[in-house]
Amino acid sequence: MRTHTHILELMSLWQGALQKLQVFLVETKSQFSSAALFYFCFVPSPACKDLVAATRDRKLNTFIQISVVHPAEHILTRYSSTEIVEGTRDPLFLTGVTFPPEYPIYEETKIKLTVYDVKDKSQDTVSRSFLGCTTFRVGDLVKSKEQQLTLTLRTSDGGKTVGTIEVNLVKMGELEDGETDHITTDTQDQKCALVRECTATEGISGKDNLPSLNAVLKNPICKLYRFPTSDNKWMRIREQMAETTLSFHVPKELINLHIKEDMRRNQELKDLGELAPHWDNMRRSVIAHCDQMLSMYQDTLAELGKHTGSSFKSSCSKGEKTLEFIPINLHLQRMHVHSPRLKDALYDVITVGAPAAHFQGFKNGGLRKLLSKFEAERRNTGYQCIYYSPENTAKAKEVLSNINHLQPLISSHADLLLNSASQHSPDSLKNSLKMLSEKTELFVHAFKDQLVRSALLALYTARPGCVLKKPAVPRNTAEEGDDLQHQDHPSQIKRQDSIPHHSEYDEEEWDRVWANVGKSLNCVIAMVDRLLEKDNISHIKEGENDPSCALDFGDWYEQLYPLVITLKDCMGEVVTRAKQSMAFVLLQELACGLPQCLMLTLRRDIVFSQALAGLVCGFIIKLHTGLHDQGFLQQLHTVGLLVQYEGLLSTYSEEAGMLEDMAVGISDLQKVMFKVIEAKSEDFLPIITGRREHYIIEVQLPAKMFELLPQEIKEGKLLRMYPVLFNVGINEQQTLAERFGDTTLQENINQENLELLKEYYKLFTEKMPPDCLPHFQEQNDLKGLLENLHQNIQAKKRKNVEIMWLAATICRKLNGVRFTCCKSAKDRTSMSVTLEQCSILRDEHQLHKDFFIRALDCMRSRQTQGALNESDDPETGCLTDNKPTSRHFYPVALLLVSSHLLVVWLILSLALLLAKYQ
Repeated sequence: MRTHTHILELMSLWQGALQKLQVFLVETKSQFSSAALFYFCFVPSPACKDLVAATRDRKLNTFIQISVVHPAEHILTRYSSTEIVEGTRDPLFLTGVTFPPEYPIYEETKIKLTVYDVKDKSQDTVSRSFLGCTTFRVGDLVKSKEQQLTLTLRTSDGGKTVGTIEVNLVKMGELEDGETDHITTDTQDQKCALVRECTATEGISGKDNLPSLNAVLKNPICKLYRFPTSDNKWMRIREQMAETTLSFHVPKELINLHIKEDMRRNQELKDLGELAPHWDNMRRSVIAHCDQMLSMYQDTLAELGKHTGSSFKSSCSKGEKTLEFIPINLHLQRMHVHSPRLKDALYDVITVGAPAAHFQGFKNGGLRKLLSKFEAERRNTGYQCIYYSPENTAKAKEVLSNINHLQPLISSHADLLLNSASQHSPDSLKNSLKMLSEKTELFVHAFKDQLVRSALLALYTARPGCVLKKPAVPRNTAEEGDDLQHQDHPSQIKRQDSIPHHSEYDEEEWDRVWANVGKSLNCVIAMVDRLLEKDNISHIKEGENDPSCALDFGDWYEQLYPLVITLKDCMGEVVTRAKQSMAFVLLQELACGLPQCLMLTLRRDIVFSQALAGLVCGFIIKLHTGLHDQGFLQQLHTVGLLVQYEGLLSTYSEEAGMLEDMAVGISDLQKVMFKVIEAKSEDFLPIITGRREHYIIEVQLPAKMFELLPQEIKEGKLLRMYPVLFNVGINEQQTLAERFGDTTLQENINQENLELLKEYYKLFTEKMPPDCLPHFQEQNDLKGLLENLHQNIQAKKRKNVEIMWLAATICRKLNGVRFTCCKSAKDRTSMSVTLEQCSILRDEHQLHKDFFIRALDCMRSRQTQGALNESDDPETGCLTDNKPTSRHFYPVALLLVSSHLLVVWLILSLALLLAKYQ
């Protein structure tokens, strides 16, 4: 049993090997303090000089460990490390070490730099030997003449000199003297330099952004690099990752809206009035199930209200029921690039686990399959209810929403009209009448739909004592018609695809009730016009000193009051009938699929909640970044915002279900619109309103930032979102899917979203001037990229990562928001993001071609995260590294070439493990 347990544990180690970097970043705790505006950063540059090895002929594999000695505690705390540079005694370090704003760094704080030689990385433990160390005070560096220190490396006893280290103080965005000089190619002249960076946490966007950004971002983790360019100069890169409070805020707001919406729906079902026994029993069953689901939402909201931990959900919690509405590992990944001759640039990617219902599982697939199957069953199975299409049920919900929104407004404007009449204020009376007329016209047009009329007839047939004189013959088949010939008794009523016609029902009654609202409004308008006309005449006669003018001056309130009451009564009659008819439609929707209908609604709410939290975060970050970009702001309110999701899920096993969930959740984001408002308090968190079919996210900005917006946005124009998803499975499970499974799901999703992307590009070219934004000056490039993307999707090539790169490039050129998603936003996501960042540095900022792989290794290295075992003595020479043996991994890369090696890999790995533990 013990051997078996070891085998299982070790076989699972490879799965988490690459996640070490991301996990450590995610789980490091810090505070995003607006009071502390500066990072304290060291960047190793260019190299150590004349390092002494134990064996003269041996080349060194070195890294520098940074430790901190706090003045009050006198305790050495290991903080972080550089990357490992192999095969040289004059190593060139590229990685920096960053202290976050709240970290206690003072002038008396001492920094200890320790250089190690790594002898063997291939075994379960990384063997290292101590070479030398040095210590300096922060105050000495800050007060030095050129803000530079040259330090000597010595052995642990302080005797022998083993090399030198140079420490510099540098600001991000500035070049020191000598920084523009060419990098020497003679390694003998290089020294190991550590650079301190002082830079504001908000980066380029300005200090005014801090309060609103701090409301949504927290616990930033920063890394600093210095890479050579192709013309032998240095560029600096600050990589920052931050959590977001929106991970919990958005789901809680959304669940609260779901609760209110469901409570209204349940009350509307109860207000249907008296129904025949069959329909009444159906209503009772539906309400019972809805109450149970409502209780579940309330319990979930209560549990989330108790949450006091981190501001994100880690991957190990993805199966917890109380956290199923929360996105997995939602973070902002930002790269700030400062090049010697190019303008500073920001590149943002939102990383998040694929929106999916992990707790509910994927045994029967995801939402895409489940919704299609459920709709087919509703159509083809004989339920004891009336079938309404998804479009009709959505229309019914829209009508109910319009009623709940417009009725209070009309009533309020009617009261304002009477108040203006009582004050005899002509101008106020005109304005009140204008608002009342506009809202009443919207109210009347909301019911110009055949669905309301047909639903009223269906509801009439469901009342007690109603007997159909003509049997209803469905349009589908004659067989269904035979089944419905004997439905006089409630227990024999079957599903009906067409609304039955009843000879005693007056279909014109609804038209009369509906038209009465308009007639009543016309009466009010005519009376106001008459009163205003008399008022004008009376003023004229007063000017002529005509004593008969008082005879034309009546009491406006008394003359308007009965007309306004009639308008309210007519409107109340329409509301009662329309509400009941639309509630009856919803009753059919729920009754036709209990309990599957409610469970699918729950699953869709869960997936949408996760997707929406990421979208809100991405929109807020993009808005802050582009506040000074007038072209982007014009694009935002004229066309809308492109939101591109990069999916790395396979189409095999459970991940296929996750992809189906994710596709529906991202598609549902099309019903979300944003509105930017001026904040009235210090609470900058977004406000969410609406219902399941339509949400409005109100983003709050401080007054100074709000004034930078175009007038259209400041006036409350709703901003549209255009989400697109492109997925390419890249792991070994995708190899199995391509060899033995099915990739149709991925192909269909990519093709569908390509059409959406083309639609957005078409809208942009029609509505925006060609020279609006710098990116758009090369329209032919965008056309070529879209055509290339189309060809790659049509090619159906295995693991075609070119699709990902093309989609990401198009998104950046169209000023969109980038998302990268895999199962948990760890392994595949971190690999994708770091590759994208290095590719951008190469293509946009002239990263030296010989340093591309090294730059990639620096960004991916666990060593640079300070992931050291705290129990190890820094000078004992042995560091435990919790990663699996590299020999267990060599077949995995081959699996990307041929899945036929899968069996061979399993056998060899099992044999090695058995041999080790026997």
